[in-house]
Amino acid sequence: MKLSNNTLYVVSTPIGNLNDITLRAIDVLKKSDIILCEDTRRSIKLLNHLNIKKKLISYHKFNEKKQLMNIIEQINKGKILSLISDAGTPLLSDPGKILLNNCLKNKIQIVPIPGVSSITAAMSVSGFDDKFLFYGFLPKTENDLDKTFQNLSKYSFTQVFFVPSIKINFYLKKIQRYYEGRKIMIGRELTKIHEDFYRQDIDSLKVFKSPLKGEITLVISEKNLKNEKIDKQKIVNMAKKYLKKYSVKDTVQLILEKERVNKKEVYKLCLNIKNENSN
Repeated sequence: MKLSNNTLYVVSTPIGNLNDITLRAIDVLKKSDIILCEDTRRSIKLLNHLNIKKKLISYHKFNEKKQLMNIIEQINKGKILSLISDAGTPLLSDPGKILLNNCLKNKIQIVPIPGVSSITAAMSVSGFDDKFLFYGFLPKTENDLDKTFQNLSKYSFTQVFFVPSIKINFYLKKIQRYYEGRKIMIGRELTKIHEDFYRQDIDSLKVFKSPLKGEITLVISEKNLKNEKIDKQKIVNMAKKYLKKYSVKDTVQLILEKERVNKKEVYKLCLNIKNENSN
């Protein structure tokens, strides 16, 4: 495959097992003049495994702006550059957004070389609904975490998070508070020798007796609206108000836009009120 000049290649790399890399990714890395990586010490292990010897430039969140002009200059000179992260798909909770946006401003083409991601790997074995929200690394402080979960727990989608293993119990206690009625899957050390999956109902969730080790990807299931508690009086009050102007169908839709409750229950309540008003 011939690579293009004036192009930045965004290359996915393994998240653990070094054999989880695509043939196309290997080809691009072999033909690159420069490889941008977070930690040269980690990336050199992968490149040695693939028998690839290329110039590495350290590119991480602490030097993104400092390295920016030099990288853009190298691409404009016709050099073939690839961006990799320590593991997985670059830019997903990894540095690179500043570089990517500047490449776009400078009309430099961006080419994704897809591959491994702990996000999709965890989702593929979760058993949860495949309409999901990926958040990334959760806040570290209790106040910020409360604000985040207060907002996110309202959504019915499956949700994927990264958490540091040493603080797993801190996050699990908050999850049990905000995600009542859902299920959880904790993926540890995905694709590595000590890969583990923990699956529990959040309502009966137990913290770990000792801190976990390794990389953690945490998946919370979709909200089961059938088991959602409904504030009947609140819904009744809303229905009575809307039914003065709207049909039962439109009233149900208006309520569902404001309240995350079971549609059938709302429809039944609205229908009863409509029938009572007709008598």
